[in-house]
Amino acid sequence: MGNPRDDHESGAAKGTRQKRIRYCTRCIMPETKPDLFIDEEGVCSACRNMENRKAIDWDQRRGELKQILEKYRSKDGTRYDCIIPVSGGKDSHYQTIRMLEFGMNPLCVTATTCSLSEIGRRNIENLKSLGVDYIEVTTNRKIRRKINRLGLEQLGDISWPEHVTIFTIPVRMAMRFRAPLIIWGENPQHEYGGPAAAADDNVLTRRWLEEFGGMLGLRVNDLVGVNGIERKHLIQYVYPTDEELREVGVTGLFLGYYLPWDGYNNVLISQAHGFETYPGPVEGALVNYENLDNMQTGIHDYFKFLKYGFGRATDHACMHIRRGRLSREDAVRLVKIHDGKFPWEYLGHRLEDMLAEMDMSVDEFIRICDKFTNKKLFLQDSRGNLVKDRHGNLTKVNYDNE
Repeated sequence: MGNPRDDHESGAAKGTRQKRIRYCTRCIMPETKPDLFIDEEGVCSACRNMENRKAIDWDQRRGELKQILEKYRSKDGTRYDCIIPVSGGKDSHYQTIRMLEFGMNPLCVTATTCSLSEIGRRNIENLKSLGVDYIEVTTNRKIRRKINRLGLEQLGDISWPEHVTIFTIPVRMAMRFRAPLIIWGENPQHEYGGPAAAADDNVLTRRWLEEFGGMLGLRVNDLVGVNGIERKHLIQYVYPTDEELREVGVTGLFLGYYLPWDGYNNVLISQAHGFETYPGPVEGALVNYENLDNMQTGIHDYFKFLKYGFGRATDHACMHIRRGRLSREDAVRLVKIHDGKFPWEYLGHRLEDMLAEMDMSVDEFIRICDKFTNKKLFLQDSRGNLVKDRHGNLTKVNYDNE
């Protein structure tokens, strides 16, 4: 097992010009987050979105949702009323519970995660026990590992195949069963901040997927011919054509547009229906109820920290600040403790074991980490080498756009 390289720790950053990252004055989200806008008052777009919720008539929105559900409900019971993409997490539990309360007959569809955890499997089994039909689609594991490695090496995103299939597979199932309505959760552009036009969307379209769905410019066709990957291996990764979608009339709506979305509220409701949280702290996080299904999540979140200077703990802190459950001062202290630690473990599983599935060593992984690290955000020594402590952790520096 390779050790973290900390040989540049001494004599660090002599003459390094420190700059300043601009942070939202309400939450602690930095300007480095893609698509985030901080206005002239210093408030980010995600906080503005939350502020605008106060003007929403949620009773009216709920009424609109009921009308939509009635429109798509099967009148003779010969098809499913809707498709619900589920991972087994708190939000997919919440989506399923709400649809059952509305009297819908859903088909729950799981695009199997890259490296399913034990607690993730238990939560999937619990969701199935709610009283729904359920389908789990597992892509070729040998090919999946090749794409995991390719995504990590070329994009700095080990979860690229998961980000694609969580959108493509439910849509393919909607076409297969001719159940056109797909119930997604929250529009992440609304919760985390993004372009105003995308934040206002109440439906998930092909354009939304291509722009915000995590494809990062890599097309599925680009994989053909790489490392023995053939077109026949990629059927489930392909989003249907517009003509195919029109034939069935497939549409997907964001449930968070119609019901006030709150992850903590969702977990309370889900726990009351058997959802299981993690028994201890989740590495890199502030809460124990999110991202429990994929053991590669720690790697994915670490690369976000390397690229943009913030990780999952910042996401959690900001969501709780916006809802009045956490002060900004406490959030800053907590994030400094939990954000951006080198991912030696996640959910108790060792990094070297997860990398071994892709035939990758820890030393190879560290070289890839260094390749994707935005050096403007982290301390360097006088030779421009990243400074790391004995655990492999980086130190952020102040930064601005001047």
